[in-house]
Amino acid sequence: MKLSIRHETHYDYSAPLQYALQQLCLTPQANAHQAVEEWHVSAPGHLYAQRDAFGNLSHSWSMARAKGGRHVYRGSVMAHGVVRTQPSPWLVDDLAAPHPALYLRPTPLTAPDAALVGLGRSHLLGRSDDEAALLALAGAVAGAVEYRAGITHVGTSAAEALALGAGVCQDQAHVFIAACRAAGLPARYVSGYFHSPRAHHLASHAWADVCVDLAARRWLSVDITHRCTMDERHVRLAVGPDYAACAPVRGVREGGGNEAMSVRVRIEPLPGAMHEEITLES
Repeated sequence: MKLSIRHETHYDYSAPLQYALQQLCLTPQANAHQAVEEWHVSAPGHLYAQRDAFGNLSHSWSMARAKGGRHVYRGSVMAHGVVRTQPSPWLVDDLAAPHPALYLRPTPLTAPDAALVGLGRSHLLGRSDDEAALLALAGAVAGAVEYRAGITHVGTSAAEALALGAGVCQDQAHVFIAACRAAGLPARYVSGYFHSPRAHHLASHAWADVCVDLAARRWLSVDITHRCTMDERHVRLAVGPDYAACAPVRGVREGGGNEAMSVRVRIEPLPGAMHEEITLES
């Protein structure tokens, strides 16, 4: 599937902004799942590209208002381009990528409690490289953490989301990752995009990769929200141990007063691109 993507993040401030620094993980990379035909990122300041610790291509920019310089009350970050995807959910890391064992370590957002340990071990012990078992775990997580916006926030942990019984795709991915790691299986967070005319709220999406062959660095990509493996509807942006490590936009600022942020993501199949609408799990 050939997809046109446009991702806009707009900021408005109630007072002059004195300083801002942001890191952007908004650039998809070519791999066995996708080919990037064109991609552009823009921000209010000059962009500096770098490869982060997890192999993502990221950009940083900063802005400082000089004494007597103009006041800044608003700004926008934009990413747009064309990506061609194919349905295979399997990926193999090259030797330059971090070793998969890195993704066995818990993080503040994925630290396991007794419930997460029990969830992972009940589904995966003895079946850690079994695609059916991983999809069964995804289904169990999606059932235990109902998709519901407004219940959690970016700092909600996997244990908290499981106890609440509700959250968004980020929370479902964290619960799944924590359960996999508790069963001894490396798992990493994936940020990206998802195309469906009937699920606009999921245009910015999150799911998980699970390493099913440590020696070969082979990963299976699983969409917990839709209880399926990654297919042509998914576009990958970045990976990391959890959301905090590969958030699309993160940063700090000084001044600005109250901040109002709006995000708009538009994904469209290009004319002539092969497209098959697949029924989504509820």
